[in-house]
This record gives sequence, structure tokens and C-alpha cells, in this order.
Amino acid sequence: MEDLLDSPNPPGRKLVSSSFDDHDEVQDAFASVAALTPQQFAPSRTFSVASTRSDDEDDDDFDDDASTPKDLSKCTLKQLASLACKRIEIGTAVMPKPLFEPDPEDYNGSEELRDAAFSTKSTYYARILEQEFNAVVVEHHCKWAPLCVSEPGPLVGGTPSERLGRYDFHHSDSIVDWALERNMSVKGHVLVWAASSPVNLLKAMEPNQVAKVLKEHIFTVMGHYRGRIVVWDVVNEPLAPDGTLAENVFFQKLGSEYVEMAFRWAHEADPNATLILNENKAEGIGTAKADAFYELCADLKAKGVPFHGVGLQAHFNAAGTGRHRPPTPRMVKQQIRRLGKLGLSVNISEMDVRVSQLPAELREQAQKQVYHDIIAAALSEPACSSIWLWGFSDRHSWVHNFYYDDEPLIFDESFARKESYFGVRDALLSLVPSGTVGGRGNVLLDSDFDADGNPWGHAWYQPEPEGIISDSIGGQAGDSRPDWEQE
Repeated sequence: MEDLLDSPNPPGRKLVSSSFDDHDEVQDAFASVAALTPQQFAPSRTFSVASTRSDDEDDDDFDDDASTPKDLSKCTLKQLASLACKRIEIGTAVMPKPLFEPDPEDYNGSEELRDAAFSTKSTYYARILEQEFNAVVVEHHCKWAPLCVSEPGPLVGGTPSERLGRYDFHHSDSIVDWALERNMSVKGHVLVWAASSPVNLLKAMEPNQVAKVLKEHIFTVMGHYRGRIVVWDVVNEPLAPDGTLAENVFFQKLGSEYVEMAFRWAHEADPNATLILNENKAEGIGTAKADAFYELCADLKAKGVPFHGVGLQAHFNAAGTGRHRPPTPRMVKQQIRRLGKLGLSVNISEMDVRVSQLPAELREQAQKQVYHDIIAAALSEPACSSIWLWGFSDRHSWVHNFYYDDEPLIFDESFARKESYFGVRDALLSLVPSGTVGGRGNVLLDSDFDADGNPWGHAWYQPEPEGIISDSIGGQAGDSRPDWEQE
């Protein structure tokens, strides 16, 4: 217990940086770097042209100036969020390496420019993150196994340990501190998720031991960040694709009550924290999983469980069929509405849109429409005030490692804005003065069909495979595999 509650992260530990005081040439390079915007590091790169851009808009309109342009078409995502008729968090998942370690590819291959940027931790990734977003979530390094088993940061006096009680918050702390120094809010992710827990160690334990170490884990992590992180994803993906509870290691050891137990322990650990239940493929009303998710939330509320909000992940495959097909804006709006009526806040929690399985000529259109219409529909509901992307540049996306090569985000691999960026921006414009809640009249909020009888997304929707009946349920009862293992 003492090992578990004792943080091995000593005060004052910093990320490694280098001093170039004795190298005049590199100091000159640093002076040049400091004066440049991210786009000017690579002058050959240009932003994608989009329909929402004004004719006189150029890259210089997007700089680090905190002032908000009078022309709304020149606002960043963060600036538009600040103008909205309700408080909006526009956030993204963040990894430490691209945040703090400049990539030579971003500096025309120049090691000197890279090293100069490294000395101030001034990366393309960091500058765009600060420029476009007002909130962050630690993508990976605040999960249980990465904190103390599989991928910890530099542990004091030794190598990574397989003891559950030895935590290292180095990587996670670095991201949280960076964000708070810039007045960005931080969401904690995630306390209880079987896929990112030390499953082999837990399987060897008796149920009472699992309950003990799970409670200690929640207290350890929330205690470490008390006062710094005030919103937490407590339980992630408790449901199987058919809507039954996933028979993961926590279910096997503790039964269905583990979800309720986790929230009660989290509330005990930090009574002031906002506690969230996060789920995948529950975004749109009318499917077995979405309906079961609603029923689970209603049951927890009826029991008086301290639980305040839900996250709808929104990992979409635009080419998906059956239960993998993206929900329509109407389905998302109605799901958020009924969750809101339970007294819950709702956030789109991990959005990305895969398109590589579509014909090349349809990818840009489909991705922009999914981002725009789903976000506009979500924000049209009072219960939704947070939009989180699972990364922002195609260069740094989990999709490459867990699915396949794709381009699921709103900046390309060179950090240029894609059409999907302008889709997100237009969705945020729907909530600023002179905007129209729900979009500019072209988002189907009350029906899945337009005036001509065409279904939403008809220009790029893929037909169901021949000979296979579309099944909105799918999957086997209790399937605890993560989504990427089910496609």
C-alpha cells in the first residue's frame, strides 16, 4: 500500500533539454527559429483551400496572436469556441513525444533548427495545439498499465517494474503541466478500462484483491492530480457490441457491480471531480448498444451513483456497414437529448473519421461531412458542450497502429489544415453570433432523409455487402474485445 500511494516522480524532474550557449552558429539559428511561425518553417507547405475561406485569407491570418479576428472565417477553433453562445471545450488527445521533441522533418531536415527548437520545446505540434485547442486529454500515458507496468517514464533508480504499486507520472505530468501553464483545461483518461489495465496480473488475483488494488489505483491517480484534473473518464467501454456488459477481467472478478463501485470510489477520492462514463458505438439512438448504454446510465442515476456525464467516443469509419456504419446526425442528437434528460452532461470524447476504405474521390467529402454534421448536431443539444478529437494530425494517430494506414484527423501529416478542419470550424460557427444552431440548414437534425428523399451521406455511403442482411446489433454477448479487434 505504501508503494502504491507513494509517487516516484521527484519534484523538479524536467524533460531532457540541451544548452547551446557555446555554439554561436546554433544560437543564431535559434533566433531565426523563434521569429518564425510554424508555417514559415516549411514555406513550401500551404493550407488546404476550403469553401469557408474568404478570398483574401492567407496563412498569416492563423498566428499565435491571442486576439480574435473580426472576420470569423479567420478564427481558429479555439477563438470560435470563445465566441459561442455557450461554453465550449474544443479539445484533443495529446502524446508527449511530438509535443516536446521536434522532428527534423519539420525543419527541412536541419538538425540545427531542430535542436534550437528543442531547447525551447517549440514544436509544430505544440504550437498548433496551443493555437487551435482550449483543452487536452492525455491520450495514453495516464492509463493504468502505462503508468506502472508496460510503458512508464524514467523510473528513479531502476527499470520498469511489474509491481502494481510502483507508479511513474513523468510523461503524464509533463503534458498536464504544459496544458495548465497555458490555461487549458485537462480531462483525465482513463481510470478503469480492461484493455489498458495489467490484465495478466489481475487475472491471478482473488476477487477481494482485485477490488483492493482497483480502489487503490483510483485513489492513487486521482489523488496525484487532485486540483489539477477535475474531470475524469472513470469507466471506459463497459458494454459488448450487443449491449450486454463486456465480460472483461473486472466483470469476471467483481461482477456487474464493478462499474458502480468504480464511480463511488472515484467520488470518494475526489468529491469535487466530474465523473464520466465513456463508451464506443453508442453515439446514435436506435441501436442495441446505444439503447443499452442509455439504460445503464439511467440505472446508475436511479441508484444514486455519483456520476455526472457521459462520453460518446465517435471513432467512425465512413466506409463502415452494419453496426460499423456512422450514425446519422438525427440519431446523435436524439441520443444526446435523452442522456441530457437524465441530468448528464455529454461530450463527443474521441472523434476521428477513417476514410481509407472509401474510393479516393469520396474521402475528402465524406470526412468533412461527418465531422461537420455530427459536431453541429451534438452542439445543438444543451447537454453537449465539449468536443474532443483523438489527435489532430494524421502523422500522430493511433489508427495507424491499431487499424491500418489512414488519414482520420483534421490536419494532414505536414500539419496543413484539411477540408475536415473547415468542417469542424463551420460546426463551431453554428453557435457564434449570426450563426444558426445545428448548422446552416443543411444538417439533417429531424430526419435521416433530405427533401428529395436522399438518405444522409448518400453521396459516399457504402452499400451493405451482397447476401448479408444488415445487422444493427452484431457481435456476441459479453464480447470484451476492444473495437479494433472486432472489425
